[in-house]
Amino acid sequence: MTIAAPEPEIYTYNFIVDGVNVNDPVNYMVQRDGTRYLNMLFVPGERSANYNETAHRGTVSYRWYDSSILGSNRRLTVYTPYGYETSNKKYPVLYLLHGGGGDEEAWSSMGRAAQILDNLIEQGKAVPMIVVMPNGNPGQQAASTMGLPVKTFDNQNPQNQNLYVKSLVNEIVPFIEKNYRAIPKKASRAISGLSMGGMHTFAATTLYPNVFDYILPLSAGTRETPELDAQLQGIKKAGYKLYWIGCGTADFTYAGNQTLDKALTRNGMAHTFFESTGGHEWKNWRLYLNTFAQLLFK
Repeated sequence: MTIAAPEPEIYTYNFIVDGVNVNDPVNYMVQRDGTRYLNMLFVPGERSANYNETAHRGTVSYRWYDSSILGSNRRLTVYTPYGYETSNKKYPVLYLLHGGGGDEEAWSSMGRAAQILDNLIEQGKAVPMIVVMPNGNPGQQAASTMGLPVKTFDNQNPQNQNLYVKSLVNEIVPFIEKNYRAIPKKASRAISGLSMGGMHTFAATTLYPNVFDYILPLSAGTRETPELDAQLQGIKKAGYKLYWIGCGTADFTYAGNQTLDKALTRNGMAHTFFESTGGHEWKNWRLYLNTFAQLLFK
């Protein structure tokens, strides 16, 4: 059977054989989504052009750090741009957070983060930067494929509230700035995350308004609460360079993103609300990274 090619993007698929999901045995392009491995289909075009490999590629590596806040040795993924190893230059840093069900490999596997940055940097559209992709599950030491024990935290205990966010700001940021040639300034730090990672982005910037100058929550939104205006005023008082929201109009979080958009407006905070078609999917999150990465650190 032959069907018309869909619009340019990356699609995942598998076969169902006698009721059993089976991967395509002749397609070596796969990605991991939590516990699922899915084949990938690239449809070439303008939308997907930056998802392919470039002539000059950065390095994706795994690093372990000790977290006294979470009580474990944990793994994160770090992208360093082409030329990092052969220069003495210092770089700004984007902290890029995954969503629920993901881990420190999500943005490099499904999000094509390294390829997007490689392309934009090679084209002169993005500033060379370090990208840090942590594991946002506080009980995990690393991706489940490592087979390491997982801790359980009582989320009803007030002492456990925002444990990962506290670790991110107080442990991961200092670790990166000690072990990489990262510029240790607010103006050289950006934070973005999708879904759960978007909520982590909101929490990190409201709890620590003096850490990040670029704030980019994706498909997360917020609720109207008595504290919301005071939280945003804290960010406004500390100052910021860019507040950028991304969400699909069919996303189940769209109403929450509209709430955040209205709250920023009434608090007199300049921002961008980037709307796209589609829902809660990597198709959109790749588009958002490809779009906002061109705006950072300029």
